[in-house]
Amino acid sequence: MFFNKSFFKIILFITIFIYLFSFSYIYADDIEYLDDTISDNILDSISSETANISENSLNLNSKSCIVLDRQSKNIIYGKNEKNKVKMASTTKIMTAIIVIENGNLDKTIEISKKAASTGGSRLGLKTGDKITINNLLYGLMLCSGNDAAVALAESIAGSVSDFAILMNNKAKELGLKNTHFETPHGLDSDNHYTTAYELALLTDYALKNSTFSKIVGTKNYTININGYPKNLTNTNELLGNLNGIYGVKTGFTNGANRCLVTACKRGDMDIICVVLGADTKKFRTQDSIKLIEYTFNNYTYINIENKVNEYFNNWLAANNDNFIIEKGVSQNIDINYSHLSQSIIPIKKSEVNNISFLIDVNTYLQSPIYENDKIGSLSVLLNNDVICHCDILCKNSIDKKNIFSYLLEFLSFWC
Repeated sequence: MFFNKSFFKIILFITIFIYLFSFSYIYADDIEYLDDTISDNILDSISSETANISENSLNLNSKSCIVLDRQSKNIIYGKNEKNKVKMASTTKIMTAIIVIENGNLDKTIEISKKAASTGGSRLGLKTGDKITINNLLYGLMLCSGNDAAVALAESIAGSVSDFAILMNNKAKELGLKNTHFETPHGLDSDNHYTTAYELALLTDYALKNSTFSKIVGTKNYTININGYPKNLTNTNELLGNLNGIYGVKTGFTNGANRCLVTACKRGDMDIICVVLGADTKKFRTQDSIKLIEYTFNNYTYINIENKVNEYFNNWLAANNDNFIIEKGVSQNIDINYSHLSQSIIPIKKSEVNNISFLIDVNTYLQSPIYENDKIGSLSVLLNNDVICHCDILCKNSIDKKNIFSYLLEFLSFWC
């Protein structure tokens, strides 16, 4: 009997423990439960492994990911990058930029009961606490405080639902068609989603704000709650540990799994790497490092405008005398190309010599011709795929001959 009662108590204790653990695991964001430990040398080992890795052998665990070049907005690498997925606390990238653009960061606010009772990862706020919006932003982005997210939403819009309206309006303004927000923290919801591609575009926009960039690039920071200091450490495991990393945000929920948005700059090349849906923290770290190292090892910037200018001038020298302007008062045509859709783009180092050009122009033209009339197009191709293009324009006007033109022409012939 004693054995049975004891056994029953043990089973009851285990059941309660599992229930409580499961509850926190489902809703805990950025808390590293049951996660693989990342060894001290994993950064160096993965970096060295990717030195000569090919795109086909990246072997990524993440469900969707992208590497976006910030200068050209070109997709360097993508895997299911336009699929709608949950994004956990990477949501807070939008939360932060909304607050920064609409709030007074020096303002001190009082924490509501709703904000203080928000679950998941927390800054540790209590009802009635006094804290500035600026300090809340650090609590939002460094330790991923869901309580800070709700407090910020309430301070800017009055409620979480009204703040979500601001978030969705901003998404629409940025042209994010496959993104929708319901909360400022990103806990799982069927109508709260984005894509790796659109999250990268949002991050690119946010990083243009110096306040945002400063916050997400901070490894450690001390805030004040009710006048008492509290030390924060950034949850981004790559910040300060991998060359060139300068932000931006981690994320985790059961629905989204492990997520990481990273910004990295080396030399002139500046990229955003997004991995969503990794099974463990170790996998999200590995995938991020693989993609970053693969990009910098294999890609280089090419000044396409310089190459186009050289090609166009050579083509013009060979073809300028071939233009015929039917019934034009002049046969002297001045042509040039318009602004390129892109001027500097990332290209695989092994494919730089595969760039080619195609000019499509009708050399037999009807007058009159007006300044900036389009008379053709110029395309830049990589492996026969168009990577950028521009129009070829007439830079001068050429009138059509009239009776007086013919008369002058007749007189000049006989005089």
